[in-house]
Amino acid sequence: MKHSLFALTFLTGLASAGPVFARCEDVVPQLRPQNTFAQDIGRDFDTIIDEGWIEFALYENFAPWSFLKDGKPAGIDVEIGTLIAEDLGVTPRFRLVQADETLEGDLRNYVWKGAAVGGRVSDVMLHVPYDGEFACRVEQAVFTGQYAAETLAIGYSLTDYPDPDDIPTPAYFRYDTVAVENDSISDLYLASVGRGVVSDAIHRYPSSDRAVSAMLAGDTMAVMAPLAVIEAGISADETHGFAVHTPPLPGLVRSKWTVGIAVNQQHRDLGYAVDYAIEKALSDGRIPAIFATHGLSFLPPER
Repeated sequence: MKHSLFALTFLTGLASAGPVFARCEDVVPQLRPQNTFAQDIGRDFDTIIDEGWIEFALYENFAPWSFLKDGKPAGIDVEIGTLIAEDLGVTPRFRLVQADETLEGDLRNYVWKGAAVGGRVSDVMLHVPYDGEFACRVEQAVFTGQYAAETLAIGYSLTDYPDPDDIPTPAYFRYDTVAVENDSISDLYLASVGRGVVSDAIHRYPSSDRAVSAMLAGDTMAVMAPLAVIEAGISADETHGFAVHTPPLPGLVRSKWTVGIAVNQQHRDLGYAVDYAIEKALSDGRIPAIFATHGLSFLPPER
């Protein structure tokens, strides 16, 4: 899975999260789409209201954010999408999609153009990492509705690290085993610490949740992954033998990033409406309550 890898742009980039619609001086945008038929660029806001439903694109196999549970979409992003739809007075529909190699590819496939073969766009894409410079560069999409933040964290076994004053940081993984998602930010970062000295201690898995499961099974002493993924795994474990913390990560420009939504650049009014729904849900506590229900920490977004 590439969910963590495509976010690397935002952790190592120069720009931080900023205003909902970023100012774009001195940023060279990508080329705008040419010869694109109307049916390929999604529905406008009035059509969504008239037809009574809205479709959200969510990443598949992306627990605890979006995944299938008993054959139905579930997770934090599903509940946030439902909240948005309720505010707009329409019915939510969820489309679980595969992550591309890059975020640009995801936006092209699901927001402003559609995949080359049999592709179509959705009305709104959730869980889009926000970065001001990137938002200026990709003019085909509008980035808004920041609703949460993510951060890298280290989960660890209390059996292996019983002393609360001696819990693992990246330097420990020169000798101690740690699970990571293959080719993720955590993988690339730990491989770079000490000029590759820690590489032999890194156990790589296809996804972050699989990496967390490896730690829970005792295959590694620790795991490095996004905080929400680690917390979700730990909360489901009945032994209460694990903990998580967010230590400093020297050399990593940004270990925390904001996530929001993206819509086609032709449908800014939809973006404004969704952003307003999210703003209200942040203010009245409905979005933080979703995280609390899942037993996860809510990290407020930069807006």
